[in-house]
Amino acid sequence: MRAPLLFGFAGSLVLTALVATPAGSAPAPPASAEARGTAVAVQRAAAAGLKWAPCAKEEGLPDTVKCASVTVPVDYAHPDGEKFHLTVSHRKAKGEPSERQGALVYNPGGPGASGTYWPLATGLPEWERLARAYDFVGYAPRGVDRSARLSCQDPEQFEKAPTPAPTHPDEAYKKERVARAKAYARGCARAAGESLRHYTTRNNARDLEVLRAALGERKLNFMGASYGTYFGAVYATMFPSHVRRMVFDSAVDPDPEQIWYRNNLDQSLAFEARWSDFRTWVAKHDKSYELGKTPRQVQRSYDQVLAEVAHEPAGGKVGPGQLQSAFLQVGYNDDYWPRRAAALSAYLKGDTGPLVEQAGPSAEGAVENENGNAVYTAVECNDSTSWPTDFRVWDRDNTALARIAPFETWDNVWMNLPCAYWPAPRQQPVDVRTAPGALPPTLILAAERDAATPHEGAVELHRRLPGSALVTERDSGTHGIGGGSNKCVNKHLDTYLLTGKTPRGRAECAPHAEPKPDPK
Repeated sequence: MRAPLLFGFAGSLVLTALVATPAGSAPAPPASAEARGTAVAVQRAAAAGLKWAPCAKEEGLPDTVKCASVTVPVDYAHPDGEKFHLTVSHRKAKGEPSERQGALVYNPGGPGASGTYWPLATGLPEWERLARAYDFVGYAPRGVDRSARLSCQDPEQFEKAPTPAPTHPDEAYKKERVARAKAYARGCARAAGESLRHYTTRNNARDLEVLRAALGERKLNFMGASYGTYFGAVYATMFPSHVRRMVFDSAVDPDPEQIWYRNNLDQSLAFEARWSDFRTWVAKHDKSYELGKTPRQVQRSYDQVLAEVAHEPAGGKVGPGQLQSAFLQVGYNDDYWPRRAAALSAYLKGDTGPLVEQAGPSAEGAVENENGNAVYTAVECNDSTSWPTDFRVWDRDNTALARIAPFETWDNVWMNLPCAYWPAPRQQPVDVRTAPGALPPTLILAAERDAATPHEGAVELHRRLPGSALVTERDSGTHGIGGGSNKCVNKHLDTYLLTGKTPRGRAECAPHAEPKPDPK
């Protein structure tokens, strides 16, 4: 479909380059088994292409979006062994043939998130210009949703509610969570068996290379958000000559020393600052919400609700854990601020409905949520040898951190603690970096007060990818800013993807407007 003959030729060259040395040159280092297996998978995918057809009903996509599957090895060292079939979605570029620039592949992060909805963005005005030039291609990575779904626990048990969420847990609660983390790690091992070790960022990057081949693209156009920036950067490190244009939106700090334990500590600290931003905004709009005229008073209102749902869960299913999860979203995007503040206000006035609606567990979402958590856990645990295997280290570091950043710290610990007891072999993180001139210009987008991926990570990625440009939205904390409400950011994004031009070095955009309280 996308110049398959040209790409099939390129795929053959990749395979040849791994096994042949030009006359008169120094011998190349022997290729690893994974590199040889990747070349085989790439060549096969280029030959097979993708067969677009109506999407399965489970995808929930309209008829304008088509789906296919791409086959990848579970273990790239053995390309003839067990396979995964990854679900791919697609919507053709809307412009004239002369406008078309190929496929734009998107990954929303996680690890564990599916991007199959991405083609729907072509109907949004913020993506209109890009939708004329690019086929929008999304996919579900290995283990996600219908791409060989991974599950480590009964979804009903995973979504069990109400649950506690102490900001300063006692020893008994810590012992309980250690036991649960061990059980979850064992569940992953039982479910995945020998394939568990193959859920890694390296393999996600190899899968992306196979997808590029199947799409018939000589070089890759890719946009990744959050974790998608990390495996995009790993792809750029592993396959620099195959990159055409690459956007990193809300970048993970790729320093191997950060992956992943220290990144999570930094994230917990950054969420405290973003939680403060939310409370400041609520206090500014006290006439609308009556939660307090200062951030401290707003915190007291939140703590009151926290104590009340601990005593009597709202609607019988919203306890402290569900409340904390719902309000964690305010750290990701200020679009949540009006609704969350209104729900808190309504609860304190006797109406539990909005809080139950926003924070209550969803039976329909249980399978998806557990699946996303399973893939997240497998990839992050496998990716790094830096996870402490002694809970006393986690306890020491996070007890100290929770004194200044109580909002997310322990919740973050419990999410990642299975990595302390992980049964599969861990890997050394990829040292993300490229030589000057190895990559074409790339674009990094970051919000200055992003909590999920603190801004320092974008600066570090910019340093490691020579020729990249970093665009920062000042005084903003939205996680994922491309295609959002900031016209300055979107102008940089459009210009880059349509022309390849980036600002020189670093540029800044003024913040988008703060949300307004919802009318009563």
